[in-house]
Amino acid sequence: MTKLKLGPLADDKPVKLSVELPAAVHRDLVAYAEVLAQATGQIVSDPAKLIVPMIERFMATDRAFARTRRATAQSGPRAAGRSG
Repeated sequence: MTKLKLGPLADDKPVKLSVELPAAVHRDLVAYAEVLAQATGQIVSDPAKLIVPMIERFMATDRAFARTRRATAQSGPRAAGRSG
């Protein structure tokens, strides 16, 4: 079985999204949807529905982003108002 970064998509209310993608990225998105369908048995009717879980997964696994968020959360709301 193929080990993909995404698993089955949550049955969630639709999210309206408007974005322009390069043709190559769109082709890859469609291909990813096809592979995901084969791996999970869940048909992806609209490859655009993969964008949100892909972005969520990307941010969840970005260590620098996580460190920055933790640092911001630990410094508290007063730190946001400080200037350099």
